[in-house]
Amino acid sequence: MPQLQVQIFRIGLTSITEDLAFQREDGRVVYFHGLLPVFQHDEGDLKSFRMYTSQLIASGTVRQRDVVRAFGVPLATVKRYMNVYRKKGTAGFFQPSRRRSASVLTPAVKQRAQGLLEEGKSVPEVSAEIGVAGNTLNKAIRDGRLHAFKKKR
Repeated sequence: MPQLQVQIFRIGLTSITEDLAFQREDGRVVYFHGLLPVFQHDEGDLKSFRMYTSQLIASGTVRQRDVVRAFGVPLATVKRYMNVYRKKGTAGFFQPSRRRSASVLTPAVKQRAQGLLEEGKSVPEVSAEIGVAGNTLNKAIRDGRLHAFKKKR
C-alpha cells in the first residue's frame, strides 16, 4: 500500500522538487534530500553547479524546468550543459577552455610584419601588404609580440 511522504525541509531551504532542496549559507550552496545534505559547493563555483544539476537531470531526479525555476537559469544554458554532460561526462565541466592560437602569425610572417612596422608603415598598410587581418596585427601589438613605431612628423 502506498504511503504518504511528508515534505520535510528545514526553514530557509529553497525547494527544487518535493524531495530535493538547496540552501545558501556562509558562501556555500548545500543540496538536501529531505534532511540529509547530499552535495555542496562554493557559491561562485559555476562548474560544480553545472555538473551537479546536469547529473540530477540526467538521472531523472529533477527536470530541466525545475532547475530553471529554482535557480533562475535560462533554459538554453541548462540544455547547453546537459549536452556537455552527455558528451564528456563530469570531466567536461572541469577541462580548461580551449583557446585558439595565432597560427596566422608564423615566425616568418611576424618577422616581415615587424620589419614593415619598423619602416614606419601603419597597421593597415602592413595588413594589406602581407595579407594578415589588421585585427590580428593589433592584437599582436597589444600582446607585445609585435612593436609598432610612431611616424615622425
